Amino acid sequence: MASILFPLPDRDFDVTEFAVPWKLLTQAGHRCVFATEAGAAGPTPACDPLLITGVVFGQLGARPEPIAFYRDMEAAPEFNAPMRWADCHARDFNALFLGGGHAPGMRQYLGSPEVFRIIGEFFADATKPIAAICHGVLAAARSQQADGSSVLRGIKTTCLPKYMERSAYFSTFWRRGRYYRTYPAYVEDEVVAALAAPTDFVRGPKTLSKRGTASDDTHAFVVEDPAGRYVSGRWPGDAYLLAKHLLRRLH
Repeated sequence: MASILFPLPDRDFDVTEFAVPWKLLTQAGHRCVFATEAGAAGPTPACDPLLITGVVFGQLGARPEPIAFYRDMEAAPEFNAPMRWADCHARDFNALFLGGGHAPGMRQYLGSPEVFRIIGEFFADATKPIAAICHGVLAAARSQQADGSSVLRGIKTTCLPKYMERSAYFSTFWRRGRYYRTYPAYVEDEVVAALAAPTDFVRGPKTLSKRGTASDDTHAFVVEDPAGRYVSGRWPGDAYLLAKHLLRRLH
């Protein structure tokens, strides 16, 4: 049984990007450990509520199965008693999972020096698998190696593509304002700037609605770094496939 660290913010994380990997990993017998800034002394973590109810007219939210997984995750003891980021060290875990989300509460996680430290420790240990999806890749891009460069420098990756972020923002601005724009810079632009070369970024096939599922990976896409231990996905539609790749590495 492997132990996988899931850092997350107090609120606004993506339902699918956290709950689907948690479900697949725990079903396979692995232990998922959640960690927040204050740990068990702080608030119980909570997802972005609009992904449960729907962002606009009940649409653009999570699909029913990931929502059901999230309800199971909400009831899990490990979710209700998270560790503190400050107490988490790569040496105590077998793998790292970096989920995403775009709502304002994600900035707590995406801008945390403690989260960056954790990520840096995992990348410094060449033996431990790391999986990142959507804005989780941004957290990795902001984390530094000993020489001050990004831990993603020299690594191939994907992340939330600019066309997806733009499309979601422009189609919902009238109702949700800057809800889909976590930061002024697009995720793709910041991630690409952290890489050794623009060619290390792989955007993947264009899609705005079709998603991978537990039984069908046709519409999912992930990028495996040639070194073999880091794998990344673009958005919630890649969560099942990303979790499957992490499972293969753990086995």
